[in-house]
Order: sequence, then structure tokens, then C-alpha cells
Amino acid sequence: MTKIQELALAMISYDNGDPKRIQHTTKVHAYAALIGMEEGLDEETQFVLESAALVHDIGIRASEKKYGHQNGKLQEQEGPAVARDLLNRIGGYTEAQTERICWLVAHHHTYHASDDLDYQILIEADFLVNLFEDNESKNAVLAVRKNIFKTKSGLRILDEMFGLNG
Repeated sequence: MTKIQELALAMISYDNGDPKRIQHTTKVHAYAALIGMEEGLDEETQFVLESAALVHDIGIRASEKKYGHQNGKLQEQEGPAVARDLLNRIGGYTEAQTERICWLVAHHHTYHASDDLDYQILIEADFLVNLFEDNESKNAVLAVRKNIFKTKSGLRILDEMFGLNG
């Protein structure tokens, strides 16, 4: 079993009884993995990206328990500690990998210009899923396309998913 498979199964177990969150996580992971491969990420960056995609929303449960609700900023605030615990429990992640994964979790709802391809891809993958799950309007999709998406692969998937290319 690969480390990614092990982490995916751990997240399914973590979100036991919540198929919507499990579906969201697996879809974000699938798009992040696809975009990362299409953009030619090196093996290490691809591994970190896929791991981060699997735990990107791990702060939801902690936020709900601590504050009685959750939002993107609370997920970013509460998620890294929970992600670190899970990664350490699974084992096999270097300190550098764990730190980068936790940084990505702590910033995946902060949309500022970045040249870090793993960060950009994680944001794009999350948007691909959220735009559909939240049934966003075509205008909202176009605004996200203009303001958020940068990768060639992410743009292609977005355009084809939402029929923006003709």
C-alpha cells in the first residue's frame, strides 16, 4: 500500500459517517493529482500536493467542536495541528514534508498570488469541486476563472467542466 493510499483510507476513517466530506476530499485529491501530473510536478512535490489535498479540510471537525461552526479561516487555523497529528500517526513523512503539508492546509483558503505550483494547484482543485458542489452561477465560475486559476491544466478542466470553451 502506498503512503497516499494509507492517508486516503485514514481520512475516510476520520470522516466516518460523513459521505459528503469524504466525497469532497476524494474529488479534490483526484483533481490535484491530475493537475499536478499534467503540470509536470516532480515526484516529491506531487507527493506533498496529493497528501495536502487529502487533509486540506481536516480542520472542519476541530472548528465545529471548538467554535460551533466552521469556515475557511477557521479550517486554516485549526487544520494544521490535526493534520500533523494524523501524518505523525501514519508515519513515513519527513519533517519537511509535514511542514509543507501543514502550511498548505493553513493557506488553502487564502487566495493570493503565488508562484508555488503545489499551492496553486491545491486551490484550483478545491475550487473545481466547490464550484460544482455549491452550484455556483456561470458568472461566479467566470470570476473565479479570471481571478484564481493560473495553470494551463486547471483552466482546461474548468473550461470543459463548465462548458466555458464553446
